Amino acid sequence: MIPHWVLFWFILFGTCGYALWRGRKYERITAIVCITATVVSSAGHVLSNALYLSVSRTDTVIDSAVLLAFIAIALLSDRFWPLWVAGLQLVGSGSHLMRAMDENLLPRVYATAERFWSLPILLILVIGAWRQHRRTIEARRREAERPAAGLTRSAS
Repeated sequence: MIPHWVLFWFILFGTCGYALWRGRKYERITAIVCITATVVSSAGHVLSNALYLSVSRTDTVIDSAVLLAFIAIALLSDRFWPLWVAGLQLVGSGSHLMRAMDENLLPRVYATAERFWSLPILLILVIGAWRQHRRTIEARRREAERPAAGLTRSAS
């Protein structure tokens, strides 16, 4: 069986790679934020030997920065999907507050609450990039038909 962390990295690079390839500016920025946050967070876990016994300061800072980035993207973008991404990141970031409020919270529950929302965020990102790519194809098709239709009308 594939370890869960290998599967997550595969999903991360697959979805973010697609967003970088097919997305617009905001899909690409979101993909870069996701990859950067994951790499920095993973490095922080290795260096600090994170056991989730208390609030992870490193993850709190990273998640807060990601939340601010996603909120900025949601405010600047003309699409709806960034609002969902920012909202899910807010829920994930709330796990740190949850741990700070309840010291008896099991470390596994804290770790799961912190990490869980990254998968729906990646799913929303890839759907947003796919839909953007479809809109681009449709706009190009319409643009290609426009001059041909204009020539046909004037020739009639």
